[in-house]
Amino acid sequence: MRYSLFGKTGYKVSSLGFGAMNLPGVPFEQADKALNYALDHGINYIDTAAAYRNSEEIIGKSIAHRRQEYFLATKTNKRDYDSARQEIEESLNKLQTNTIDLLQIHYVNYEHEFEKAMSEDGAYRAAVEAREAGKIRFIGLTGHRPDLLTQWIESGCFDQVLFHLNLAQPFALEQLIPTMTRLQMGKVAMKPLSGGFIQPVEKAIRYPYSQDVHVTISGMVSVEEVRQNIQAQEKEVSEAERQQLESLAAELGEHNCRRCNYCSCPIGIPIPDVMISSRIRNKFGLLPKGDGFYEKHKEKLFSCADYEPCREQPLCEQKCPYHLPMQSVIQQSVSYFSS
Repeated sequence: MRYSLFGKTGYKVSSLGFGAMNLPGVPFEQADKALNYALDHGINYIDTAAAYRNSEEIIGKSIAHRRQEYFLATKTNKRDYDSARQEIEESLNKLQTNTIDLLQIHYVNYEHEFEKAMSEDGAYRAAVEAREAGKIRFIGLTGHRPDLLTQWIESGCFDQVLFHLNLAQPFALEQLIPTMTRLQMGKVAMKPLSGGFIQPVEKAIRYPYSQDVHVTISGMVSVEEVRQNIQAQEKEVSEAERQQLESLAAELGEHNCRRCNYCSCPIGIPIPDVMISSRIRNKFGLLPKGDGFYEKHKEKLFSCADYEPCREQPLCEQKCPYHLPMQSVIQQSVSYFSS
């Protein structure tokens, strides 16, 4: 396991982090074994959030007795002071700890959200007060807009950012990661499999591992998944392999979707998932979770072409800040069912 100094925090963190978002979906005994196996095998960065159902409670119950062995990161998606302050207290109780190492202002994708969180009565003030009281150590930011994140961190208010970086979403490399490196911030990449779409898994894990990030958060729910993810990082990435991975990422990222979720489909199609998986689907096929996604949304995908209000000008495309051809990609995706 590779360890590196986490920005200005003074902590050394493992290159692979345990993403606990999906733990509520498996039996507690399975989650408990996975978390403890991760700690036993060198993972020392645990990532969760107040919004991840009972993920914080699972972590508290499973590994609170090993609290000195891991760097603990959680999140609040509240924007106002009172709600964020209350949620921080609740997280401390659920995680069974006196101190959270990193509290992140979560899922900030719009300028008005950032302004609210940073206002006098915003969530950031609650985080600062918690830090002054010794309840948290550092403050971070998470979001899906690398361009906006790059602007926001110039304020110097944050110690870390959590952002997308995978073979189908390499966009943080352009400005966000270089800016974070200059500011000596903690760099945490999330969704290396893009929510279960990207394969081969080993290549997917090794791509962010090959880049200038401290931690790659992978959502794991079993001992076998932890073992597989650790194995993918056992050897360092050669220059030749790094170039191959970057070339593949440039190809798979041609859809240009950042998963900012500005778009919304009137018939309920999860547009970012279709966009991001479009190139992967054609080149490698999908993981079982991705296959399940397409089967679940089959009827909606077929109905896109017949939806009258979008015939002249697609409603989703009017909302996209990147002006992407979402309607055509969605309509092309139905070929998946005949392959």
